[in-house]
Amino acid sequence: MDLTTFQRRPSVEVRIGEVRIGGEHPIAVQSMTNTDTNDTAASVAQIERIDRAGCPIVRLTAQGRREGENLKNIVAALRADGYQTAVVADIHFVPEVASIAAEAVDKVRINPGNYRTSNGELEALIEQCRERGVALRIGVNHGSLSKRIFDRYGDTPEGMVASAMEFLDVCHARQFDQVVVSMKSSNTRVMVAAYRLLVEAMEHAGYHYPIHLGVTEAGNGLEGRIKSAVGIGALLADGIGDTIRVSLTEAPENEIPTARLLVDHFGHRAGHFEVLHPERYSPTTYRRRSKIQIPVTHDEPHEGFRLLEALSENPTAELRAAILNLEQADEPVMVKRRYEDSSLEVVAVKAAADLGPLLLDGLADGVWIDAPQHDAEAIREVELMLLQAARLRFSHTEYIACPSCGRTLYDIEKTLAEIRAKTSHLSNLRIGVMGCIVNGPGEMADADYGYVGAAPGRITLYKGREVIERNIPQEEALDHLIALIKANGDWKEERA
Repeated sequence: MDLTTFQRRPSVEVRIGEVRIGGEHPIAVQSMTNTDTNDTAASVAQIERIDRAGCPIVRLTAQGRREGENLKNIVAALRADGYQTAVVADIHFVPEVASIAAEAVDKVRINPGNYRTSNGELEALIEQCRERGVALRIGVNHGSLSKRIFDRYGDTPEGMVASAMEFLDVCHARQFDQVVVSMKSSNTRVMVAAYRLLVEAMEHAGYHYPIHLGVTEAGNGLEGRIKSAVGIGALLADGIGDTIRVSLTEAPENEIPTARLLVDHFGHRAGHFEVLHPERYSPTTYRRRSKIQIPVTHDEPHEGFRLLEALSENPTAELRAAILNLEQADEPVMVKRRYEDSSLEVVAVKAAADLGPLLLDGLADGVWIDAPQHDAEAIREVELMLLQAARLRFSHTEYIACPSCGRTLYDIEKTLAEIRAKTSHLSNLRIGVMGCIVNGPGEMADADYGYVGAAPGRITLYKGREVIERNIPQEEALDHLIALIKANGDWKEERA
């Protein structure tokens, strides 16, 4: 990996309907519906809203035969309305639904954790995709690795890579190159390490499949955007990524401006910066470069820190090179970047993409966002969110919340707002808010407590990975969650 400048990783071109990704094509933006896939009118209307927001690729869940079969009606209605949006089917648990979906859509996403390579199902799907010109995404989720992979590797980045490579090996053996691969996690450190290890493994194997980037279950609001920008930005800064999704627990069209901002922000990266000591940097194994264990914001004590300010159009590479070139290898560093944007959201996303990777990689010990158009307290909050998104310092309650889809069993946006209103003062906790059990228990593995849709109107509560209460009526579930937190001594009263 070139530490000094931005250069896109070479990849083959993949066709997704009328959209092309990889090759020389610009990074594509995509999103996912949260409507019931059986509701043709609602799904088509939402796809069209997402398309008009500037997103050419939209995914729908197909969790069963009915949903898989209705995809053809959705695609037909979409085309009749004059939309050429690339339509993707998301398959979990029921592999045969992939073959149903492949008869209607432009791409099929399968999760290796719920699919097998030993019975010919994957080979049959590949041939079906080849015949219709359908692309395939191998979508690995940190929280849903197969038992066989988990027993060998645990829920590690190495396990995620092993899971993906098994399926990519089959695609390569069948000479099928219309494949995209993703390595999703709600933990930015795991997510970035998994993608970097995947690229290393693919380069060793001679594979050049395009890569889909995303931080799953990022949450909502400014925190969700910052968390997404830290993970996606770290990889885009490495030249990794051909298509991205910013997953927010909001209306899907709200994801597009942030995704487009990230694409545009990395559209031009100039400059070459000499690195004298590349051995001081490990892109896949996290370690603190200095003895500072808890990085600080710019208005906190940082005596003895070296201040390094990025002045080029390639701030991550410039600062990375400057840090690695320090005569004193472990000298604490405060990294600074100036932003003139009038939108706080734009400043936050750009700063997360520029400075977040340095925190995530253990290179920086403090962040200074210089944004003269914004209130000092608002910028301090952004800096704290950035430190938290990089998994270094927790100052806010963290919500690992899925963006919802057609599998979601309750109004997750409303519920997340209610849970946040009651628990946001618990700054030492991570709370998972998940729409269903597909990714729920696994993707919120980092959470202290989990609130997971179990059935319509029913919620299951977790402490860590352990089920505490099953199938609670939803109207009682928030009170039960608060009681669970109190029973474990993790509750504190709000300040007056």
